[in-house]
Amino acid sequence: MLTVKNWPPKGGVINVGGGVFAEAMKEQGAEVYEVKWQPPAHGKVELIDILDKLQGRDDIDEANQKAIERFSSAKPVLIDIGIAREVVPGFDDRMLLHAGPPITWDKMSGPLRGAVIGAILYEGWADSPEEAEEIASKGDIQYSPCHEHSAVGPMAGVVSPRMPVFILENTTHGNRSYCTLNEGLGKVLRYGAYSDEVLDRLRWMETVLAPIVKEAIELSGGIDLTSMIAQALHMGDEVHNRNRAGTSLLIRALVPYLIQVDYPQADIKRCLEFINSNDHFFLNLSMPAVKAMLEAAHGVPKSSIVTIMARNGTEFGIKVSGLGNQWFTGPAQIVKGLYFPGRSEEDGNPDIGDSAITETSGVGGFAMADAIPIVQFVGGTPEDAIRFSEKMYSITTTESKHFNIPILNFRGTPTGIDIRKVVETGILPQINTGIAHKDPGVGQVGAGLVNPPWECFEKAIVAFGKKYANGS
Repeated sequence: MLTVKNWPPKGGVINVGGGVFAEAMKEQGAEVYEVKWQPPAHGKVELIDILDKLQGRDDIDEANQKAIERFSSAKPVLIDIGIAREVVPGFDDRMLLHAGPPITWDKMSGPLRGAVIGAILYEGWADSPEEAEEIASKGDIQYSPCHEHSAVGPMAGVVSPRMPVFILENTTHGNRSYCTLNEGLGKVLRYGAYSDEVLDRLRWMETVLAPIVKEAIELSGGIDLTSMIAQALHMGDEVHNRNRAGTSLLIRALVPYLIQVDYPQADIKRCLEFINSNDHFFLNLSMPAVKAMLEAAHGVPKSSIVTIMARNGTEFGIKVSGLGNQWFTGPAQIVKGLYFPGRSEEDGNPDIGDSAITETSGVGGFAMADAIPIVQFVGGTPEDAIRFSEKMYSITTTESKHFNIPILNFRGTPTGIDIRKVVETGILPQINTGIAHKDPGVGQVGAGLVNPPWECFEKAIVAFGKKYANGS
């Protein structure tokens, strides 16, 4: 990969590789043009051999086109709210769903443990955090990734049986996706907090917020989320860490029906105040919306498109359309960003959450150029936001038909991460995210930028090569 600064040169010296020669020439007054270069596939011969067998393959390109067509034709619609154990596929009474790839209690990070403890208390399976931790560690609870149940969960992503969940239907392909309702920021369950304040809020959401919003959704006849996301992007969101426009558009869509529901006005007022005060409320709709789109693109033989990127706070995992349900994992990375006053990187847990499904679909960090003010929240400059989006075109298959970037002349967002391109270029997907405290029970401590570990893509290309390198 060649990345050239100040190109094309108008005389002077071009330096490729190490900087010693460049510095020596600068000291002599020469104008130096630096070329940042690295060999394909990190210089690993076995990976280069695999890439040679996978590049220029019409069958793989055709499979990727099929996956992209299924993704692009998907139409996720918010149709209802239901109880998790009643509507989420494969949900058992003593099961907790979580973000990221599969994990056991002994390997869980602090915020995921905290969310598990909180969920056990919320379900009434324990009377104290100590008792909840004992239950969590004894093997009485079945832990399962949200993604294994067509669901997604931000941060810790814990879903317990009685929690209300949004129900989305992809009206093109018929598949459904699910996500809990967003609690807000700070000390909340998804960041590993489980105080009485957190549990009381969850109970209110279950008994008041969910029933009222459910009835409004039913009266609406369904809310088209593809067009809502597209509009939110034009209003300054990237629908991962910035959701102010999306939440505002959702309120606008719900209000005509909220005023018709048969509930006390005080409860309806409180529901509106809660949603209005929580800019991130739409996150729990943007995530399952793109999940429904990507799930439609999963399972296409020979497709090298990534359909899941997810983190559990210990490991980062991806899935590839043409490789079925196999996870490819690596260690979750430390997020670089802005911390709340009194907090530092030493407080932060490694990357966590299913919210990277947004980047997987071409929004979130891939659409940062749509949400330049986001740099005030996650760090960087306006130029960085544009550069991050532009860089992602190098590792994707196409440009989105639905989501675009006005500042880039309405170019479609980079869509369809191709593991071949990631391994060839060494460029890793750009993710922006929140930061949870490393200890259970604390909550959010900041937000920032992160990339997946290289290992995920290295393992995936090896598996893809074994399955498809010979054209089978």
